Formats: sequence, structure tokens, C-alpha cells
Amino acid sequence: MTAKNPEVEALLKNPEWNKERKALRALLLECGLTENVKWRQLCYTYEGGNVALLYNFKDHCAIGFMKGSLLKDSRKILQSPGENSQAMRYLKFGSLEEIEKKETTIRSYIREAMKAEKAGLKVDFKAKTELKLIDELLAKFKEDAAFKKAFTALTPGRQRGYNLFFSAPKQSQTRVSRIEKAVPKVMAGKGLNDR
Repeated sequence: MTAKNPEVEALLKNPEWNKERKALRALLLECGLTENVKWRQLCYTYEGGNVALLYNFKDHCAIGFMKGSLLKDSRKILQSPGENSQAMRYLKFGSLEEIEKKETTIRSYIREAMKAEKAGLKVDFKAKTELKLIDELLAKFKEDAAFKKAFTALTPGRQRGYNLFFSAPKQSQTRVSRIEKAVPKVMAGKGLNDR
């Protein structure tokens, strides 16, 4: 008998969307994925590569495919978690009945995601390397060479995260304020959400 993973067991005790998550979990495991916990979510891997996550939200639960943007999505049912998401796509469910009704389709999407992982397909993260930096950030670079050096030393993902955060406000003074507040973290080589 295989030993139970206490992290997995703890997440399975969460009462939110319990029946639905267990049904989705069964489908993921039946397809031959390995179960673990990553990013405080149930994570399913194939040959060591991350394939899917199980999420539960207030009004639905979902299977998120790590390389979902590479899937054909022949039924046009995959959704992007946000406008800046380049890789992740998910299938959203509002009831156990909906999952049971779409079992065959869900399995086909899982298998396609596994094939993408097995083939070693990679998502082309163009936006990470092709950042269009906002004027306020470029002005900060001109006035503070050390800040510019620290920012460009960050990983592309961290640079992108800061740029999205800085560019979100409509008013220039708010964008400048966000940049100024981020200076200590950038200088320390930390990303926006790093502690």
C-alpha cells in the first residue's frame, strides 16, 4: 500500500467543492498523473513535469493546465486566468453533474496536456523578453543608474511582474509612487511578491 501524503490529505479535507474536486482528482489520477502539493494546490505531474493544478474558488472549481495555451482546445472551453497569462488555461466547473457530463472531454484534455509534456513542448514567453516599459520607469532609470542596473539584473518574470504592477494605475503620479515604493525590493534583487 502506498503511503499517503499528509499535505495532499490536508487539502482533501477542505470542504469547499469537495465532491467536485474528488471527481476531478480521480480523473487526473486515472490518466496516470502523479499527485503532489505545489503552490498550496493539488498539483499533478507527468514524468516530473507539471501538467495540472486543481483549484477551488468561491463559485466554482477548476483544472488548470500549466501549458494550456499549447492545447488545441477543439471545443473552445479553456479559459485564461487573466489578460496577462501566457501559459495557464483552465476548465471551470460549477457542479458535480457538470463534471460527470463532461468526463470524456475532461479526460481528452488531460491526455493532450500529458502529450504536450511528454513531447517537451515549451510555451513561448515573448512578453517576458519583449517588455514595453512605461515612461515613468524609463525616467527613473535615467535619474538612478543603480536602480536601472538592479532592475535589469532581475529575472525576466520579476521584471514583467513589476512592469505590470507599475503600469496598472491610470494616473502618472500613482505609477511614480509605485515605482518609488518598489525601489528597496528591486535593489535587494527581490520580485514584487517576494518577502
